[in-house]
Amino acid sequence: MAFTTREIESPDPVTRVVAADAALHRSDDDIGEKMVLNMGPSHPATHGVLRLVLELDGEIITKATPDIGFLHRGDEKIAENMQYNQFVPYTDRLDYLAPLSNNVAYALAVEKLMGWEVPARGKAIRTICCETSRISSHLMGIGAMALDLGAITVFLYTFTEREKLYNLFELLTGARFTTSYTRVGGQIRDLPEGFIPQLKNFLDGFIPSLDECDKLLTRNRIFVDRTRDIGVISKDRAIAYALSGPNLRGSGIEHDLRRTHPYLDYDEYDFDVVIGSAGDCYDRYLVRIEEMRQS
Repeated sequence: MAFTTREIESPDPVTRVVAADAALHRSDDDIGEKMVLNMGPSHPATHGVLRLVLELDGEIITKATPDIGFLHRGDEKIAENMQYNQFVPYTDRLDYLAPLSNNVAYALAVEKLMGWEVPARGKAIRTICCETSRISSHLMGIGAMALDLGAITVFLYTFTEREKLYNLFELLTGARFTTSYTRVGGQIRDLPEGFIPQLKNFLDGFIPSLDECDKLLTRNRIFVDRTRDIGVISKDRAIAYALSGPNLRGSGIEHDLRRTHPYLDYDEYDFDVVIGSAGDCYDRYLVRIEEMRQS
């Protein structure tokens, strides 16, 4: 998650929530011209149930106090009373934007503990799952970001492509959203007949659609003004906050587990690790755009 803030304090959860509630009830005399806003856990601009207590100075967020709230679901405790494969469906819910990747990550962890090695075909199938999930997740991220900034057309483009991916997920797993496809030691089934041709057909149409999104946003004066130099996260702060993925790389840190600690057979694939330079919202957007091309 990328925080568009100047400062984020993260004491222990109880202290953090108490402090946030106290901030909400401070008088105008205490906070001067600043305003405290409770964003979430249910808000039109949020895509999840995280609660953020924001302190605003005009349009600038000067402090954000996160409260995990309903996002805490006790998955680790639930897993204590299950066999390894019984927990696979719960990994779908860890990140609903990329359930196939969650399935793979969990299976890899258990297989490493067991000392098991998945056959080459199984690794290739898992790689397809991870990269299509990456595209699906980035489409959601860019589409929702564009919608919040008023670019409705881009939102329609990204969600059209995302629906096509869901059709592929349904063909592969039998489900569009909660896939539960990977198993410890392999997959629940092999690739269905016709999957590869349909995947190639999707990719043929996806790149032109991505190019349209690129044209609509990347040099759009309004979009650039609303994202460049906004939510800047320096390299040091990105590391201190333990950011990962495109949010970390957007701050200019060339760290991608597929390259630094290859899993599956990623060391056999040729791809570029995309990084930003300014660490702002605009760079994080650019990283996601180019990562979809790499996938």
